[in-house]
Amino acid sequence: MPGHPLDVVAIGNALVDVLTHENDEFVAEHGLNRGTMTLIDMERAESLYAVMGPGLEMSGGSAGNTATGVASLGGAAGFVGKVFDDQLGAVFAHDIRATGVEFTTKPATSGPPTGRCLIIVTEDAHRTMNTFLGASSRLTPDDIDEAQIARAKVTFLEGYLWDLPEAKDAFRVAARMAHRAGNRVALTLSDPFCVDRHRREWLELIRDEIDIVFANESEVCSLYEVDDVDHGMARLAGDCAIAAVTRSEKGSIIVAGEERVPIAADPVEEVVDTTGAGDLYAAGFLFGLTRGYDLELCGRLASLAAAEVISHVGARPLVTLSDLAAPLLPT
Repeated sequence: MPGHPLDVVAIGNALVDVLTHENDEFVAEHGLNRGTMTLIDMERAESLYAVMGPGLEMSGGSAGNTATGVASLGGAAGFVGKVFDDQLGAVFAHDIRATGVEFTTKPATSGPPTGRCLIIVTEDAHRTMNTFLGASSRLTPDDIDEAQIARAKVTFLEGYLWDLPEAKDAFRVAARMAHRAGNRVALTLSDPFCVDRHRREWLELIRDEIDIVFANESEVCSLYEVDDVDHGMARLAGDCAIAAVTRSEKGSIIVAGEERVPIAADPVEEVVDTTGAGDLYAAGFLFGLTRGYDLELCGRLASLAAAEVISHVGARPLVTLSDLAAPLLPT
């Protein structure tokens, strides 16, 4: 219920995901940027949706997935994101609340409809995302509830949202509210293209406002414009207190000052769909961190959550993560 303490409040794009499996020829034929996220307008969203094959539709959005993962692990999570007062908006709100996540952001009553992300999963299980932001682009500082931010041990910011001027202001406001309350702020870099677009601003944000950074190897290299990921991680360690750098099948490395903690990837029988892997990795890590676990256990929980989500289609867990995690946790 609103008013209780939260482990994590996540701020990001409120989107409905539409997932379908296609081959590489489909990606090339329709001029898609393979393996990345591309922003599209409503006309492009409608034309691409019309040629996609049968698929799965579910509430999504990177930060929303992370909040759902925290809740599945047994944590208390909230989500802040903008939908329109339409059918998809109602579906999104119902779905995320049904996972146990607190969602109180008022829907928009004017402007574009609820956003959606059209996700093409190719035969190698990688995803190509085409996002119509819709109403999610209308998030403003007025949507940030200082009382809610103050209740959360960590405020988690989704890098994808930084493309929008008012959302940037909302991020900065939320970060300052969190620090005023003595809490921490985390940022996920989301996508190498996001880093390319916002490098200067993000470096400034990380140094001034961010305590915890989530990124993959290519995002770290892009952020510091280096080819050597180790050099990039060293730079990142100097700019924030904790960084978690994912390395696909090679696992991840947790960086905190001079400390380096390698984390193995959890084994997966078959990688079906990598959508949401980074989102759930962040969920596992933050769940552990807010409970005071050491960095190794935080990383192991992160790997466990990521492994579950890549073993099936869709960016949210299909089983209760707290059950999977129980053998790892202190008794």
